[in-house]
Amino acid sequence: MKTLKSIILFAAIFLTAGHSAGAQSAARPVKPNSPNALVTELYRQSGKNRTPFFQTRSRALVDKYFDKRLGDLIWKDAITSKGEVGALDGDPLYNAQDMDIKNFVVRKPIVANGTAEVKVSFENFGKKEEIVFLLSSKNNTGWKISNIKYSDGTNLVGILIGGN
Repeated sequence: MKTLKSIILFAAIFLTAGHSAGAQSAARPVKPNSPNALVTELYRQSGKNRTPFFQTRSRALVDKYFDKRLGDLIWKDAITSKGEVGALDGDPLYNAQDMDIKNFVVRKPIVANGTAEVKVSFENFGKKEEIVFLLSSKNNTGWKISNIKYSDGTNLVGILIGGN
């Protein structure tokens, strides 16, 4: 009988400790450890209406994905547009105002010297599109997006500063 109580007590402690550790790891934010994981997560969150673009509640949400320069430009556009159309007049992840996305693919990154390129391809209303994410990893802070290049020759930094 004493052995049975010991086994039950041990099992209860083990299950409680395992549940507690699991809860703690689930509560910690996970840093994507590769450039394509970061881009994939950005699209995933955007699909859940948790996009860092256009919102003014959380600068940390912008900083999670973008380097300081691009983050500053995105944040400034969201703040100064005050809920109206700013420099961004469409979804920067698709370079479009209206979307009917099919055949969406995030390609493997090309990594060299602390920078990376991640190509994303899809069809929007039957038109093939390719977007190139430029990322950097500085001071071991993880990968951050520094610009997004579009197939029409424009780029996100240029759009936000009023160029192309």
